[in-house]
Amino acid sequence: VQLVESGGGSVQPGGSLRLSCEASGFTFDIYAMGWFRQALGKEREGVSCISSSDEVTYYPDSVQGRFTISRDNANSKVYLQMNSLSSEDTAVYYCAAVRPSCPLVPAIGWFDYWGKGTQVTVSS
Repeated sequence: VQLVESGGGSVQPGGSLRLSCEASGFTFDIYAMGWFRQALGKEREGVSCISSSDEVTYYPDSVQGRFTISRDNANSKVYLQMNSLSSEDTAVYYCAAVRPSCPLVPAIGWFDYWGKGTQVTVSS
């Protein structure tokens, strides 16, 4: 099983990034997929989750209206479009897989598979 994130980098405040996560080694289209982030010195938090049937189920208030999750089952990929970024979004971003559906509130313990993360830095 592999989850490989890409698309991180450095961006100025107000900018945008699109993260990608490519999955392999498991049946992608029966898993819900989530994005988490972990800032330095803080706990890992869920920022979005999308069900296997493409229903978005969760965004915390901190990213609502700015982040959009989507998935491409044909290519075993999940994306996170991030707009209007601020310094508070600086973190390592991880994708993760859970079966059979997104938890009501995504928490680390629910998810089966994890990627190694990609760094997002928002700074002027």
